[in-house]
Amino acid sequence: MSASPTPTVRAIHSPCIGVCRLDASGHCEGCQRTGEEIAAWLAFDDVTRQRYIDEILPARALAHDARRSDEVGRIVRALHPLSAPPTAPAWNRPEYEDLLPPTAALTPAAVLVGLVPRGDWQVLLTLRTADLRTHAGQVSFPGGRIEAADADPVAAALREAREEIGLTRERIEPLGYLDAFDTISSYHVLPVVARVSPDYALRLDAREVADAFEVPLDYLMDARNIRIVAREFAGRVRRYHEYDYARYRIWGATAAMLVNLRERLEGVR
Repeated sequence: MSASPTPTVRAIHSPCIGVCRLDASGHCEGCQRTGEEIAAWLAFDDVTRQRYIDEILPARALAHDARRSDEVGRIVRALHPLSAPPTAPAWNRPEYEDLLPPTAALTPAAVLVGLVPRGDWQVLLTLRTADLRTHAGQVSFPGGRIEAADADPVAAALREAREEIGLTRERIEPLGYLDAFDTISSYHVLPVVARVSPDYALRLDAREVADAFEVPLDYLMDARNIRIVAREFAGRVRRYHEYDYARYRIWGATAAMLVNLRERLEGVR
């Protein structure tokens, strides 16, 4: 009896690269297929699969890259350029004029407002440890005072991000500045907005940072999610912004800088 011929097994190509998150348009960030196309992939014939791999998915990837480039361009247009940090008085100065020394007496500082292109944009935030001397347990951006060795506010923000959360320079693309912000702890802060690569890996400084997390930018830019809270402080009623997201309360300087980002983005189309 002759042996039965060995059946021919055809390889089923898959464009999957292991990045399995749907973007705002319903396409996988990794392979650019929809959820329905992924589920039906094995049922497609070889000609259809090959057409997806050769034509349909590359075209979607190009369109996705073009949309992302447009989004980054809009963000950059909303910011002060990297070559010209803002020199005007802090935009929140009138609210706290009676509590602050002259701007020249404030400590210069910088923070990193990290935007992560993960499907929709995400904002990278930290939770400070509960036993710090100032702002303990608060949500914040990585950042701190500008040291003499820092070339500029961008260098200070990058250094602080590396020291506090282990975010390395090659994962960060600085885009520009928000308006300056003065804090009642006597800092004159320049917020540096930057694109952060979504494949970042963090190493938190446990002395300063209890947690790091992301919040959707769309959530933070939606006016329905922003509260204005009025409290009496140092002899008069003062107002500040506040968000609630998951288990986090985002308020004070961090919330105010996010509101400043929202207002600047609203002015750019």
